[in-house]
Amino acid sequence: MNNCGQGRGSEYRAYGMYVLSLLIFGTNGILVSHISLASSQIVLLRTLIGGALLTLLLFVTGGFDGGSVYEERFPLMLGGTALGLNWVSLFEAYRLLNVSLATLIYYTGPVLALLCSPILFNEKLTRRKLVAGFVVMIGLFCISGSVVAVGMSPLGLLAAMASALLYAALIGFNKRITRTSGMQTAAIELVVATLVTLAYAVCVSGLPHVVESDIPYIAAIGIINTGLAYLLYFSGIQKLSGQSVALISYIDPVSALCFSAFFLHEALTPVQLFGAVLIIGGALYGEMRRRSV
Repeated sequence: MNNCGQGRGSEYRAYGMYVLSLLIFGTNGILVSHISLASSQIVLLRTLIGGALLTLLLFVTGGFDGGSVYEERFPLMLGGTALGLNWVSLFEAYRLLNVSLATLIYYTGPVLALLCSPILFNEKLTRRKLVAGFVVMIGLFCISGSVVAVGMSPLGLLAAMASALLYAALIGFNKRITRTSGMQTAAIELVVATLVTLAYAVCVSGLPHVVESDIPYIAAIGIINTGLAYLLYFSGIQKLSGQSVALISYIDPVSALCFSAFFLHEALTPVQLFGAVLIIGGALYGEMRRRSV
């Protein structure tokens, strides 16, 4: 009885850590909106701070496994590259479009990965997955079509779509990482993302010049939204089922929509709201499994 109680307590803590990490991720757009730097510069500072914290924690806890890292060095490097460019595209979409729409388009990434899974991962596409993908694509069409119709930035729409494609690529690369632990993967990919973003920033926007008003938001997005959130994220998902992780993950876009509406006063048009329902509903439908009777 005591073991059962301890097991449930451990599971509840895992749920709590995972949900808290998603709620923290949902505030990314709000923090970015208060930082005067270019998107690539924000990502550079975010990955630098978050990567340094997780790397330090990894070595302090003795969790570094050089053998697994060497074996999986290529997907780790590709994953880190996709992660850095993914955030640059997403943060640019936050600025050029808005947080709500950029987040919704970004979260079509997992569905794009799902639709490509027969080619990339030799996984069979079920009828449920195909229906879900079709519904999400209709939702994306509703949002993208309304963005063009109301005169929002086409470049912002392209940036959001690029972030979704890079998110799908990140999923693909990380699915090939099987031996390296979650914490180690996060630390290494953040370090790689820092190097990639540094090269990108030097070529495109230059090195960041931080003004005093930026410091609290940069500290928050680096320490809390990257270092702490990734620690909570990987600590939580290691003790939860894959289905639970997939279903609960949509707290992130929903919370981002709520936070942006409350703090940034962003509103969706009826067509965009319908597209949002299709994207989130279709994704949830695709990740739910029928219970056997």
